[in-house]
Amino acid sequence: MSSAEPTTDRVTRSEALTAAEAADVLALARAAGDADGADPFDEHTLLRMRDQQAPAVHLAARAPDGTLAGYAHLDTTDPAAGIGVELAVHPAHRRQGTGRALARAVLDAATGPVRAWAHGDHPSAAALAVDLGLIRARVLWQLRRPLADLPAEPRLPDGVVLRAFAPGTDDDAWLALNARAFASHPEQGRWTASDLRVRLTEPWFDPAGFLLAVESATGRLLGFHWTKVHERPGSARIGEVYVLGVDPAAHGGGLGRALTAAGLAHLRDQRGLDRVMLFVDESNTAAVALYERAGFARWCGHVNYHLD
Repeated sequence: MSSAEPTTDRVTRSEALTAAEAADVLALARAAGDADGADPFDEHTLLRMRDQQAPAVHLAARAPDGTLAGYAHLDTTDPAAGIGVELAVHPAHRRQGTGRALARAVLDAATGPVRAWAHGDHPSAAALAVDLGLIRARVLWQLRRPLADLPAEPRLPDGVVLRAFAPGTDDDAWLALNARAFASHPEQGRWTASDLRVRLTEPWFDPAGFLLAVESATGRLLGFHWTKVHERPGSARIGEVYVLGVDPAAHGGGLGRALTAAGLAHLRDQRGLDRVMLFVDESNTAAVALYERAGFARWCGHVNYHLD
């Protein structure tokens, strides 16, 4: 890598990626995701990698011919709270010690507690985590369901109407609502204006699929269902319950069920999709129960490993 300095005899380190290096990482991520059935890097990491506006460490393992064999991303925004880590090895370079070399380089580079995601919960990742002393601390489930047999939409609570999100107008009110709805969530509840803005400029963003539940008398935001459509060449299109939240003051009135149903109907009827997915923390038993009652079933798990 252009500004790299060696950390082991196999792995190089840099504080930024060139455009060519970022393209190599994205190509590796696609190959790993296609082979494993789960993308190795989440959206937040990919956006940060592209924009490079937040502090990060990039570790790369290259084959003798210069091909990128493996890559690890270290989010160093808040080292005291934990270094966020995601790591992937190209399918053609597995079982050669590349993943272990990258993992050890991660531990050498970390300046605080490590919080590492293993997307797809593969046995090889679990074995490596055990060998390195990492503890399985959190599970994020991906749930899926077909859209062909949606039940009738439940009625919205009295005095509540749905409308589309208006970029530039609803930003501040939505960020405040999101913070209240996800006050205890380690990632979602910390979204900033920059986090929202970068997603509003993504090619997939569709304001018609960002549904707001509004108190008709006052215009106050009570809840939302932000949907997303995944479209990748060679893969079937699939919808996502991207973020679904309800103001704690509006809990108990059926608004979450109504928002869920409205978003699913939008993905089927307006976007022509036949299946949908979502992510939910295993520990959020109320949300898991809500989604299972709505016909979702577990597809795969994503595990967060800790080393303090």
